[in-house]
Formats: sequence, structure tokens, C-alpha cells
Amino acid sequence: MIRIVTAARLERLEADASAARGWARQVSGAANEAFGRHVRELFAVTNRAERAETTTSEVGVILARALEELSAAQQELLLRDIEMRRLRAELEGESLEGRTLTVLLHHGEPHTIYASREDAHADTATHGMPTDHVWKRCDERPAAEFKWRCEAFIYNPASNGFRRAQMPVPKPIEGAA
Repeated sequence: MIRIVTAARLERLEADASAARGWARQVSGAANEAFGRHVRELFAVTNRAERAETTTSEVGVILARALEELSAAQQELLLRDIEMRRLRAELEGESLEGRTLTVLLHHGEPHTIYASREDAHADTATHGMPTDHVWKRCDERPAAEFKWRCEAFIYNPASNGFRRAQMPVPKPIEGAA
């Protein structure tokens, strides 16, 4: 089959081809633009995922540390509870009559109660008192005049409580007989 192509037909075909090339360029440009948006979006999503993964691992480390600290605190509380029960059982098993306690006073205010004077002296070392400090018997000055002072208390069964082991010497009132 032979087909005769006229100049008008060739012009139309060239115009159609030119239009098709223009359309192809537009579609290719739109496709490139869409691909660029897709790549940028993919990059952003990947970046967010990496940051989330990093944050998750950091939170995991913080949580693990917190759980370790919680476990240590629980163990310490358990040991303190055991020690308190032991001390209670020890106190309940013994008679308190004649037993002494030492109150550590800081500038005249009660600081802590100890079972022995040695424990009170040792505790002052944790508060800045030299460990080789020589403790002297306190005179009659008020307790507030001393930075650290130990006062002994003896259990008094008559009053079901403790009283000072060394009562201050009563001062005579002037003019009294």
C-alpha cells in the first residue's frame, strides 16, 4: 500500500509531534517535581525515624539507670527495715531500767539520739568535728554556748521516761536562807 503524504499532512504531523514533545516535557517536569518531593519527604521521614530511634535508646539508658537506682534504694530500705526490727526486738527484750541514751546537741538544740556516747562522738566527725577531738565534761554554761554537746539520759522507771544523768547543781537564790 502506497500512501501519499502531502505537505499539509507533514506540517500537521510536525505540529502534533511538537505538541507531543511539549506535553512530554511538561509531564517529565511534573514527574521530576513529584519525584523530588517524594525524595525530600522520604529523607525527612528517615531523619525523623533515626531521631526517634536515638531518643528511644537514650530513654532506654535513662530508664535502666533509674531502675538500678530504684533497686538500690529498695535494698537500702529493706536493710534499714531489718535493722530497725532488730533494734526494736533488742529493746523489747531488755529492761530499760538503768539504761542510758546520749543526746547530741548542736548549739543547744537536740540533733540526734544515740545508744552510746561513743556513737555520738563519732557522728560529730561527719559534721566537721575533728576525729581526735578531746571531749571534756561540760560546765554549767547553757548548752547553746557549745557547738556540739553530749547529754546523757538515764531511764527512770518511776516516771516511765528518761531524765538527765547529771542534774545541774542548784544555784542558791540570793537572799534565801
